[in-house]
Amino acid sequence: MASTLDDIDRRILAELSRDGRMPIRKLSETLHISRANAYARVQRLRETNVIKGFRAEVDHLAAGMATSAYVTVNLRQAEWRVVGERLRMLPGVVHIALVGGEFDVILLVRAKDNTDLRRLVLDEIQGMPGVVNTRTLLVFEEFESPSSTSMWEEP
Repeated sequence: MASTLDDIDRRILAELSRDGRMPIRKLSETLHISRANAYARVQRLRETNVIKGFRAEVDHLAAGMATSAYVTVNLRQAEWRVVGERLRMLPGVVHIALVGGEFDVILLVRAKDNTDLRRLVLDEIQGMPGVVNTRTLLVFEEFESPSSTSMWEEP
């Protein structure tokens, strides 16, 4: 069930999306609320899984993962849960989405190079029981969205 977020909750999400390491004191000052209120709200957002965690934003190129691709997957419908769990375990699979349309699943994958990508797609994914076929879309260049925080801010 979705949580009901008020304006202050959305502003907290926007600020923490910008800087997940922002101290509660600075958050409370930025939003003009008490530290106790800011702390209680962040705790509630964490307890209700609106905030699922805090992560480092990693530059995949600097980390040695120079090749990215979207991989579409068609699978045997009765096996989608099993295939999904196996895909989640593969190193290099960054995002998995079950979708409607001409394919069943779309993956964002990252690899060291094309040889590593080939191994991941041809050996690991296509060799997986339940996978019927795949199509690989090589990413030439990526652009950061203007800000993921903008979805929490008022227009």
